Amino acid sequence: MIDELLPDSASVAELFGDPPAGALLSQEESFVSRAVDKRKREFAAGRWCARRAMAGIGVPPAPILPGPRGEPRWPSGVLGAITHCDGYAAAVVARQGDVLSLGADAEPASPLPDGILEAVALPGERAGLLRCRRHDPSLPWDRLLFSAKESVYKAWFPMTGRPLEFEDAFITFDPDGGTFTAQLLVPGWRLGDSVLTGFEGRWAVRAGLVMTAVAVPSDRSRPAHGAGMAMGARR
Repeated sequence: MIDELLPDSASVAELFGDPPAGALLSQEESFVSRAVDKRKREFAAGRWCARRAMAGIGVPPAPILPGPRGEPRWPSGVLGAITHCDGYAAAVVARQGDVLSLGADAEPASPLPDGILEAVALPGERAGLLRCRRHDPSLPWDRLLFSAKESVYKAWFPMTGRPLEFEDAFITFDPDGGTFTAQLLVPGWRLGDSVLTGFEGRWAVRAGLVMTAVAVPSDRSRPAHGAGMAMGARR
């Protein structure tokens, strides 16, 4: 499902339900040996998907341990993202050079718990969600906003090494086109002769899930097929 939001160069693997026995390699088993069962299942599901996604681009199995902020540490030459929620996990990967960065997130297609929207959304974003709800009241736009910010963070942090808080990116949805933009409210990131000041992404609601994804193409002069591209490049 989530593959429809990403460029052809990305490899995607998804899992519904629990991971199979033996999904983790020994180094990963050691990492979560003291975690609660729910955390172990989520971790194993994500790594099971990650190795199958890597196989799709010809990369052999390897341990994928978290970095200092929980980001997956991919094998050399690989970049990607992992997402999981109750009953679902997915991993998206690509070879470095095919894209500059990837971010993806999946969440249950239900409204956010009370109080969360106020913590993650800027006033202007909340106003935009009201317009989206008038356009299509059947969709959980607050959950889509949360997911979009997660995808943006997953694309931003591995590329820059800089944290990005919820209030550091302003999300705007196109409710008809299945796309969104994320305008950075912090200093951008220099890429060659230009500066990355935002992202474009795609969203969808499928099988009880909201899904979002961001891809920064290696050649930012043209969009990556099937996915958003970096926006706001200043030269």
